[in-house]
Amino acid sequence: MAEETKEQEEKKGGKKKFIILLIIILLLLGGGAAAYKFLVLDKQKEKKSEKKAQKIVKEIKNVEDLGVEFDVGTFIVNLQDRDADRYLKVSVVLEVQDNKIKAELEKRKPQVKDAITTLLFTKSSKELKTEEGIEQLKEEIIKRVNAILPIGGVKNVYFTDFVIQTA
Repeated sequence: MAEETKEQEEKKGGKKKFIILLIIILLLLGGGAAAYKFLVLDKQKEKKSEKKAQKIVKEIKNVEDLGVEFDVGTFIVNLQDRDADRYLKVSVVLEVQDNKIKAELEKRKPQVKDAITTLLFTKSSKELKTEEGIEQLKEEIIKRVNAILPIGGVKNVYFTDFVIQTA
């Protein structure tokens, strides 16, 4: 009988040790998760906010160094949405370095309008509803128009009108 009580006490002691060990492991995992959140995730959020702040500063500097503006016109195109017919109406103004480039754009206006129209046809409303999508569209317009010009010179793209409509 004494042996049976010893075995039961050892089983109870083993269960207690197991529970204590489990609690320690859970506390370590919780501490590790908290440390990861505070040390890694919060730094990533700070970097994103710093990038936004740098972007705002860059935009302010761009406004201060305003170049010559060239109004390309208004475009109305079908978007690549498959679930519904959607249209985009956008007015584009290009900022160029000087009047020489503006004169070159005036000569090549049909080519520029064709390049922009062709690009707009390839977009979907899902892409154009995000800030990143619009910024990417601006970069692509700059690249396409600079490829048409012999010396480049487009600094920025401004959308003075931007409407997505469902038929």
